[in-house]
Amino acid sequence: MNGEEEFFDAVTGLDSDNSSGEFSEANQRVTGVVHVDTSKSNGIGKVGERPPQGNGVRKRRTSLPAPMFTRSDFSVWSILKKCIGLELSRITMPIVFNEPLSFLQRITEYMEHVDLVHRASRQPQPLERMQSVAAFAVSAVASQWERTGKPFNPLLGETYELIREDLGFRFISEQVSHHPPISAFYSEGLRQDFLFHGSIYPKLKFWGKSVEAEPRGTITLELLKHKEAYTWTNPTCCVHNVIIGKLWIEQYGTVEILNHRTGDKCILHFKPCGLFGKELHKVEGHIQDKK
Repeated sequence: MNGEEEFFDAVTGLDSDNSSGEFSEANQRVTGVVHVDTSKSNGIGKVGERPPQGNGVRKRRTSLPAPMFTRSDFSVWSILKKCIGLELSRITMPIVFNEPLSFLQRITEYMEHVDLVHRASRQPQPLERMQSVAAFAVSAVASQWERTGKPFNPLLGETYELIREDLGFRFISEQVSHHPPISAFYSEGLRQDFLFHGSIYPKLKFWGKSVEAEPRGTITLELLKHKEAYTWTNPTCCVHNVIIGKLWIEQYGTVEILNHRTGDKCILHFKPCGLFGKELHKVEGHIQDKK
């Protein structure tokens, strides 16, 4: 691999001027938490064993085993000032700016409101199905609410699989390209009512005070009972105040959902924040048939 093909990920050390000691102390605190016996608090006995629920599904955790680092102790500017002129993908960011999840795990959060897909499959009219599909497309970005942490970059060929019998789906994602980073996913309903698949290639842009992630790749939802396929692309995501101030996030842009069988469309407008923040997190849209 030559120098032009190198890809930099998060590092465990910090190059900031005053953070090495704080990072060591934080490591010690987390190490202490990880080694605490949690079998009494979460019902886990031996390592890897979880008691099954009444429906046979093993109990899943509701919180991570270790607390997340606070970012208030670190100076982003002390890191970025050494990287002026470099591409954003080549800037080595400290590990404290990552949330303890892989991007492949983060994609599975698209399925948090999979009940909307099941509802769409049961609707008899195409415009009613489009309503539920549009709500599902919006719900996919709802998990980003105040999520300013960056997930870890998966390794090339890494996979993540999730089966939720209680929600009626199975899901698998894979890192199919390392540079540029591209993740692909595939999901199907356990009742054979839908297929959900696509690829995500976020193109990052650094604007000084903010980082903008422009999504690339098409998302497809197939309702097998009605032989319909819907496609769309997620809106642009932007994290503000990455250098100084409180981090906050917004989505904006136009999302067009197309039903390829009927020709129906849903046009969703994710509104930008605006000068006074009145339009933050507002979505407007309309559905139109082929005519």
